[in-house]
Amino acid sequence: MISVIVLSALVVGAKTYDTTSRFEYLLSLLDTAVTLFFLAEITIRMAAEPRLRDFFKSGWNVFDLIIVLASIIPVDSTDTVLIARLLRVFRALRLISMIPELRVLLNALVVSIPRMGYVALLMFIIFYIYAAIGSFVFEGVDEFLWGNISLAMLTLFRIATFEDWTDVMYDTMELYPYSWIYYVTFIFLTAFIFLNMMIGIVLEVMQSESEKYKAEQGDDPQLDNRALRQELVQLRAQLDRVETLLRNTNKSP
Repeated sequence: MISVIVLSALVVGAKTYDTTSRFEYLLSLLDTAVTLFFLAEITIRMAAEPRLRDFFKSGWNVFDLIIVLASIIPVDSTDTVLIARLLRVFRALRLISMIPELRVLLNALVVSIPRMGYVALLMFIIFYIYAAIGSFVFEGVDEFLWGNISLAMLTLFRIATFEDWTDVMYDTMELYPYSWIYYVTFIFLTAFIFLNMMIGIVLEVMQSESEKYKAEQGDDPQLDNRALRQELVQLRAQLDRVETLLRNTNKSP
C-alpha cells in the first residue's frame, strides 16, 4: 500500500515536466490503475467491518475515504483538470494514515496547536509593541520599512527570520547609535525564548502521544509493570486465603 502511494506521488510529479508528454498515455494508465487500486482497497476495508458505521468512527478512515473519492474526479475533463490534479497531490497524505509513527507526529501537532496559540498570542503582543516603537522612532530612517505599524510588523518578521536583519539595524544605527538594543532584545525574545517555548510544547505533546500509542499497542513498560503488580497482589490474596483454610482445617478435630 505504501509503495502504491509513493508511485501515485511520483506519477503526479512526473506530469509537471514537459518532457513527459510522450509518456502521457502511460502516465494516464498508471493514474487510473492507482485510482482503482485505492477504490478497491477502501471498499475492502469498509466491507471488512462488521457494521459499516464502525468504519466512520475512525477519523483516519474518513480521511482516506475523502481522498479516494476526490481521486475519482476525471483528469481528462477540461473543466475539472486543474481541480483533479490538485486533489491527486493530496493522495501522498495517505502515507500519514498508513504509517503509525507519522500519525503520532500529526496527532501531536494537532493537539499542541491550542497550547501554541497562547504563545503565538504573546508573540503578537511583543511584535505589536516593538512595531509601534519602531514606527514612531525609525520612521525618518526608512519610511518603506517603518512607515506605519503594519510595515513595521513585516520588518520585524523579517528580522525574526534573520533575513538581512543586520542591514536594517546598521541603517538605523547611523542616526540612533544605541538602536542595536532594540534589535538585540527583540531577537532574544522571539528567536530564543518564544521559539524554545514552541519546541518545548511540541516535545511534551509528542511524548504524551507516543506513550498513548505504546499503551494502545501494549508496549508500554509502565503498563506492564502495573499489570504485574496487580497479578502479584491477587496471587498474594489467594495464598492468604489458602493459608487461612489450612489453619482452619488443622484446628478442626
